[in-house]
Amino acid sequence: MSISVLSGSLKFLNLGEIIQLLGSNASTGVLRIKSKYAQQPGLIYIVNGNPVDASTGSATGLDAVNALFGWLDGEFDFSEENVEKKNVIKKSRMEIMLDGLSLLDDGHIEILGPVTYDKKTKDPSAKEPTLPIIRGPLVDYMYVVDEEVVYDGSTITVEGKHGSWFWVILEGTGDIYKETPEGPFTILRIGEGAFVGSIASFLASGSVRSATIKAVGNVQLGVLDSQRLNIDYAKMSSDFKTFVISLDKRLKQVTDIAVDIRLKSISIEEFVKGKKPVMKQGESNEKLFMIKEGEACIVRKTKHGYVPLATLEKRDFFGNVSFLDMGQEPFSAMVLGSEDLEISEIDPELFQNEHNQLSATFKNIIEHLATCISVTTIIASDFHKKIALKKTKKS
Repeated sequence: MSISVLSGSLKFLNLGEIIQLLGSNASTGVLRIKSKYAQQPGLIYIVNGNPVDASTGSATGLDAVNALFGWLDGEFDFSEENVEKKNVIKKSRMEIMLDGLSLLDDGHIEILGPVTYDKKTKDPSAKEPTLPIIRGPLVDYMYVVDEEVVYDGSTITVEGKHGSWFWVILEGTGDIYKETPEGPFTILRIGEGAFVGSIASFLASGSVRSATIKAVGNVQLGVLDSQRLNIDYAKMSSDFKTFVISLDKRLKQVTDIAVDIRLKSISIEEFVKGKKPVMKQGESNEKLFMIKEGEACIVRKTKHGYVPLATLEKRDFFGNVSFLDMGQEPFSAMVLGSEDLEISEIDPELFQNEHNQLSATFKNIIEHLATCISVTTIIASDFHKKIALKKTKKS
């Protein structure tokens, strides 16, 4: 039995935004996309928020999803129903969204609908890189204690400054960037439902901001109730609290590494020095571990070389987290450990049950962190690829 729960126009929500919305709600069902320019609808099969298969015309799997990014004029309908399809799409939903938008922007996907401009005559150097807007689900206003407006071009947070406010974006978008010797480096763009600030900003007074966020257009912010969030946090088990803090640290790590890769100031040899394989990339490992002693690092193997992603220390975790997709799980990356590495296995079912009992707002905060880690991981990998290709051309 299928129940239609979401429908609308692709002019209102594009495919990337739809995938992100269904992902944030861990939806399972079938997304149908119709266009007057196509004889048959496109179908994307989704399980727990992740596309597992798709079809449009003669294309199937990831090829079909990519083709559907070119359907700019049409209608969509998502129905909740059981999906009995093999998982033939191995990429995370954020990778799917970023790759689809990039392929569309570069003219590699046929646009199905009215032609707005000729990509062949367009100057690519004149356009800023396409950044996906990271959004979240509807805000629970029980957690919003005040609202404020930040005007276009003004800063919401400043890198290196102290701050304890934690916000959610109610309207508008903001750019997250890091200051570098070569100027500001924009990493992410966030929109409605996204959170501003780190977990530490409401757990510790006067935490230091790790990046600058600037308003793109006017931005309406909701100030979140730090007392209510602290109560939610206090109810967590010791291991889950550590997991949340480690997730917050992971985002800062991969952000700094993305900057270092762009500046060519990081060496993969130094990054993995003294470490040996603990988990291989691509293996189906469902286990989750916490570090008791020693260090570990996460590295992604690509056809252009190895990409450093994170260095983990005592009380950090690695492995598969069933309710999150960070793009750094065993299928997407490998784990290397120091000689003195000691780990303890975490029961994933206990973590899943504890996650299920969290408030909707705290679940959204954790999902937002994971999404940002996933996108930043892709950005780091993309910069590594571009640098490798330049070296190949020079040689």
